[in-house]
Amino acid sequence: MPFIVVALVAVLTADVLLLARPEGLMEPEAPRAMPKQSLLAQKRPQRQPQRAQATPTAAAVQPVAPLRKLHKPHLFVLTRKPFTQQMLERVAKVPGVRALELADAASIMLDGKRVQTLAVDPSTFRSYTPKVTAASDALWQNIAAGDVAVSFVLGNDGGLALHSRVTAGSSMQLRVGAYATTGFGAVDAVVSKDVGRRLGLPRDNALIVSAPKADSEVLRKRILARLPKGTQVALVNPVLRQPKQNTAQNWPAGSFMTGEQLTTALRAAASKLGRPYVWGAEGPDSFDCSGLVQWAYAQAGVRMPRVTHQQWVTGPQVPLSQAQPGDLLFWRNDPTNPDYISHVAIYWGNGQMLHAPRTGDVVKIAPVNTRNLAGVVRVSPITAARVR
Repeated sequence: MPFIVVALVAVLTADVLLLARPEGLMEPEAPRAMPKQSLLAQKRPQRQPQRAQATPTAAAVQPVAPLRKLHKPHLFVLTRKPFTQQMLERVAKVPGVRALELADAASIMLDGKRVQTLAVDPSTFRSYTPKVTAASDALWQNIAAGDVAVSFVLGNDGGLALHSRVTAGSSMQLRVGAYATTGFGAVDAVVSKDVGRRLGLPRDNALIVSAPKADSEVLRKRILARLPKGTQVALVNPVLRQPKQNTAQNWPAGSFMTGEQLTTALRAAASKLGRPYVWGAEGPDSFDCSGLVQWAYAQAGVRMPRVTHQQWVTGPQVPLSQAQPGDLLFWRNDPTNPDYISHVAIYWGNGQMLHAPRTGDVVKIAPVNTRNLAGVVRVSPITAARVR
């Protein structure tokens, strides 16, 4: 039985679109051209009909509905019990909410790794993913047919080869049908609702909320007030209010780490040189890139968020030419979503960085690679502690 994901933080009004149930909500639409194939997905090989105990075959799967309007997700809500219609109505009536999508969420074992996973309706959930992911008809049809789509970071850095077969849960075999970024930083695998049921994921315990014109932090508090105790609400793609001129010079005195804190964090990170990269690892004997950052800065009393896209907003950006030891370097290496922050390293000084690169490698000091470099962030402990 998978663990419920707790680390991720889970009659409507006329201006709210509830996409949790696709029947009757999709209007006919002209067929779309099949997108060019890439890392996202290739057409699933046709299979001969198999017996009932096998995973679903392509021939038995209903076609995935064409992509319609995109909905940018802003909150991820997780409850201890399935959402009821009454709970959905309460959320839908919160000012600013424009679209909702139900999903099943849990942390499962995938290829020996504990992976935060969503089970979704491919026809409707695709609208909440980045455009390049949402537009791939092949990707969503493969998920509907029984494949698992994993994030580029899990696939590339975690060693899950595209189109390989991996063990999910205790014994189910799933094909890695695509590398695809969902846009939910802590979610690294997506399956269909049917596969989720077979894996034992809890039903309808997660809700994605789109509210493009609402203050996400205010919205979070309002939703928490309307749902049962124990509900968790995490910001998706968190954006924090910062000074109009987002430079280190404009931040108040005392906003950044002290010299003693920087020295402690750098020494802590250096003490792990040679330790192996393990996807999802947070130390003390193995790390992934953001896990190393979180652990090292914790030794200095700085509460860092867990994943790269959250660490990206822990302070102001500074030019690479002004980088100081202890600043964080970020890259956009994910071809399935070029805007996604996918890697982080600690600036060591003199053009060097300390990081945990990928599966098969170790924590090391290396020259700064500027290819796909997104930027440099100077960590503010106060700001870092506020990121959810």
